[in-house]
Parts: sequence; structure tokens; C-alpha cells
Amino acid sequence: MASVERARPHSIRIATAADATVIADLVRRAFAAQPRTTDPPSSALKETAAIVAAHLARGGGAVLERGGVVVGAVLWEVEDDALYISRVSVDPACRRQGIARALVGEAEREARRRRLPRMTLGVRLELEENRQLFRSCGFEDFEFRRHEGYTEPTWVLMERRLT
Repeated sequence: MASVERARPHSIRIATAADATVIADLVRRAFAAQPRTTDPPSSALKETAAIVAAHLARGGGAVLERGGVVVGAVLWEVEDDALYISRVSVDPACRRQGIARALVGEAEREARRRRLPRMTLGVRLELEENRQLFRSCGFEDFEFRRHEGYTEPTWVLMERRLT
């Protein structure tokens, strides 16, 4: 059945400010459906249309649609000579159908359009499944970091070289 789902037609397009409300809702739903809670809780759970619109204005992003419905989204911005991708979000009912991988592919196209040598993203250490997904997309652990107030690493900056 999964291969049939993967074959379903979809379209990916650059996100606009008009998508901000839909993206914010999708981000909240996707991050709330993570396989385990994170400490500290993800700021994605409080995502708003205003925050998404500001992110789109300073960086950008893309949405993946099926049948005219947004079922996936990714945001990005240039940071330290890399395209930093964030909020890779898939509708919980549509997981494991290649949507996150397709969104990472669109982010790669954007990084190449901008002639950036690499892409980066952050992943919570508790979410090993997410780290495995991004490893399968060519990312490697780059630098372990911690949230403010924590003494041990809580997340890892992952990197994918494009050159």
C-alpha cells in the first residue's frame, strides 16, 4: 500500500505569505504527533501564522500539496553560508509516504539555486527516527548543541555538503 501512496500525484511549490496560517497549523499538528515528547518542549507547538509569515519573508519555504491540500511544508533561511532548513512537517495521516524526503529535495534545489555549498538542520536527540530520516537524505551529525539552561546536549546540528 505504501508504494501506491508514494505514487499519488503531488505538487511542490514555493510557499507564500498566504500559506502562513495553513503552514502554522500543519507544523503544530506534525510536531504534536512526534513519537515522544521532547525536553524542553518544541517551540513548534506554539507556531503561529505571524511567525511563519515572518520566516517566509526573511528566508522562504515550500509546501507539498495533494489534491489541492497542503500535506507537507518546510521553511528555510540562509545561515552561516548554508541553507538552514526547519519545520519539516508532514500531516500525521500522510507520514511514511516520501513527503519529508521530497521537501528536503526541494530545499536542496533552493540551496543550489542560491549557490550555497551546504544545507543544515537541527534535530532533537530524543527523536532518533528523525535523525535516521535525515541521515538517509545525506545529512551527518555536525555539532551537538544544548538549549539554554541545559548542561548536556539536547539537539544536533546536522549538515549536508552539496559540493
